[in-house]
Amino acid sequence: MTGLVREHSSPTLVRRPSSRASHGVGTGMQSWRTYLTPALFVAPGFLVFAIFVLYPMAQAVLMSVYDWKVVAGAVSTFVGAANYVRAFHDPQLWLGLSNSGIYMLFTVPPQIALGLGIALLLQKSSPAQPFFRVLYYLPVVTSWVVVTLLFKYLFADRGLINYILGLEVSWLSERWTAMVAICALGVWKGIGWSMMIFIAALQGVPGSLIEAAKIDGATPWQRFVNVTIPAIWPTMAFVTIMLVIGGLNVFTSVQAMTDGGPGGTTDVVLTYMYRQTFAFLDFGYGSTIAVLLTVLVFALSAIQLRFFRNEATR
Repeated sequence: MTGLVREHSSPTLVRRPSSRASHGVGTGMQSWRTYLTPALFVAPGFLVFAIFVLYPMAQAVLMSVYDWKVVAGAVSTFVGAANYVRAFHDPQLWLGLSNSGIYMLFTVPPQIALGLGIALLLQKSSPAQPFFRVLYYLPVVTSWVVVTLLFKYLFADRGLINYILGLEVSWLSERWTAMVAICALGVWKGIGWSMMIFIAALQGVPGSLIEAAKIDGATPWQRFVNVTIPAIWPTMAFVTIMLVIGGLNVFTSVQAMTDGGPGGTTDVVLTYMYRQTFAFLDFGYGSTIAVLLTVLVFALSAIQLRFFRNEATR
């Protein structure tokens, strides 16, 4: 027994004072000091995140269960789940969700495919490489409002698109043709971002794997499928998830190009939410739409993460 000793003047055993308690206190203090420094560095960023992200999200959830009044002195009425029931039975919201889905479906795959293709072409060093990188990335840093107005004029009744194609199509006066214009803008503006992410990922592909595949007689396509794609798979997951989130949150291009028209047929979720909130001052219902969209984005992100992880383990 480690805590017992025999005294010289007595045949009985007595317990020696243990240092476990003091050792535990010292370990706790050391552990606390270990986490103090990183916590101090994280605290300012977390404070900003809490003020500008967490608090607005909590406030939106709170507002969604009220008939929220913004007029001074007006009393907001608690309505419970009434706004959510209304949302599920709102055909205009479902139309906006379908338009957001269409936009996501027709912009995300082209941005991934074209961005990766251009990245493969520009990964090798050449005198013209910096110029083309800047050229493809320029739309990304250009204002959404500016490029949307540019596309609005391109797809006008007497715009450049009709002139080149020899057509007389009123692109922005019908739902499907307007969605073509909106999706074309989304693809054109987003290719550069995907390209830069993929270029960074391709530079991390081990050259030894490529050389080994060449020695084994693999064709360029086989090297791309069996070596390059597995090596950049985490980047592929990141790009896909971010583009899906961006597709569901499309707003500026639709607002500036069609304002949801004609007759609300090109509304997406955010333009409909914006109109309900700031045009009709229905802040409770607008917050409900925001909450539902947030839940949908989180759900789709979780599904995509699981898919990419499962594919990576095969």
